[in-house]
Amino acid sequence: MTTYPWAPGYVESDERPKIVTSRFRYEDGYTLDRYLATGGYEGLRRVLAMSPADGHQAVKDAVVLGRGGAGFPAGVKWGLTPPNVWPRYLVVNGDESEPGTYKDRLLMERDPHQLIEGCLIACYAAGLSQCFLYIRGEMALAQERVAAALNEAYAAGYIGKNILGSNLSVDVVLTWGAGAYVVGEETALIESLEGNRGMPRLKPPYFPAAIGLYGQPTIVNNVETLSNLPWLLANGAAAYTAIGTETSPGTRIVAVSGHVKRPGVYEIVNGTTTFRDLLYGEEFCQGIRDDNELKAFVPGGGSAPWFLPDQLDLPFESKLVGAAGSMLGSGAIMVMDSTTDIPAIAQTLVSFYAKESCGKCTPCREGGTWLSRIMERVVQGRATQADLDQLLEIGQTICPGDFPHAASERLGIDTVPFPFKMTTICFVGPSAWTAVHSALTLFPDEFQARIKQRTTIPVTAADAPAPQPVGAHA
Repeated sequence: MTTYPWAPGYVESDERPKIVTSRFRYEDGYTLDRYLATGGYEGLRRVLAMSPADGHQAVKDAVVLGRGGAGFPAGVKWGLTPPNVWPRYLVVNGDESEPGTYKDRLLMERDPHQLIEGCLIACYAAGLSQCFLYIRGEMALAQERVAAALNEAYAAGYIGKNILGSNLSVDVVLTWGAGAYVVGEETALIESLEGNRGMPRLKPPYFPAAIGLYGQPTIVNNVETLSNLPWLLANGAAAYTAIGTETSPGTRIVAVSGHVKRPGVYEIVNGTTTFRDLLYGEEFCQGIRDDNELKAFVPGGGSAPWFLPDQLDLPFESKLVGAAGSMLGSGAIMVMDSTTDIPAIAQTLVSFYAKESCGKCTPCREGGTWLSRIMERVVQGRATQADLDQLLEIGQTICPGDFPHAASERLGIDTVPFPFKMTTICFVGPSAWTAVHSALTLFPDEFQARIKQRTTIPVTAADAPAPQPVGAHA
């Protein structure tokens, strides 16, 4: 295993295939010279030699799953745009805001030309006339590196009119947000791009593929999703699907944080690598810190329901993880060892989502705030049993009915596959409830140990203080 001072947090394994992190080993991997010296823009040349329909089919055949959270196949999403409606746009979601997630930031900082090439391939194959690259406001180095790479690509003729002598003409517009979590949701991101406050749109009618940016058909893809395309087109769909499994081919990047001996960003084989491999494997995280016992882990970013140690042997397979009551989400695994204060962790997460609510949906705006206030009382030891009951009641207003979680069979509660029911337009409201629900149902004893056992003393009329004259002072 190898680490590089210029790519902090990234850990490389020579034994694993590298589709999107192969240039992280080079200190100048973000430059055009290095990119071209290592096969850069070859995928673009290959796709330009095909028809757009054949390029689109190659992505569909490779089953490139979205890496932003939902895991929807990119090639299928491209086919949802209405025929003969122009122009069409590509929006790149680089607003990586999910707690525990930091892999897209590294991709933009260390290999921005790979992302740009992926954007151009998508524009050609899906018939998209312009690309808008949206980066989270706090990612200053990512913005700088992507801007420099765009300048290099324009100067070299990889972006602009008649790219590489073809009939493809595309402009790429770089913009960045103000750091709002909610604009990670695709319609809220589109609102922000249009100069409005980042708030999600109702779906229907505003499915972006039909009515998106400026009212036109729009494809929204994640940074890592697009970064897979140059390797795929350069090597072919057969080579891509030879890695991983039939339903989850290729690799994916995961960011591991928390109580492990070696946290970091790893490119793993999709569909076959298990959580046990990742957390305990010698080539990965090498076990729990101080050799403590694993208590719980979050498999897909702060909005994902928690898993217990008996879920360690689940592979990175969206369907299997979903059936177990959680999601792979943004590729962020947060690990909690036996010393973890569970209510405190839940309070930290719920307070984040409560503060990040855009305020459009009442269950999220009001419910998230109340969840945060009650959890603060729990952590401080000021809550009562009535507060715990209130948590469950509030949760039902956000996510009514059954709710999936990791220990359903052990606890005798039915699990439903992810995603679950919700009363809000986007996932921010349910995210506030997820951590509280997981903590409360998986570790109820830790909540019971924190609540105050108050005794109610009835007050009779004889005990009441005498009424004071108007204007009297104590």
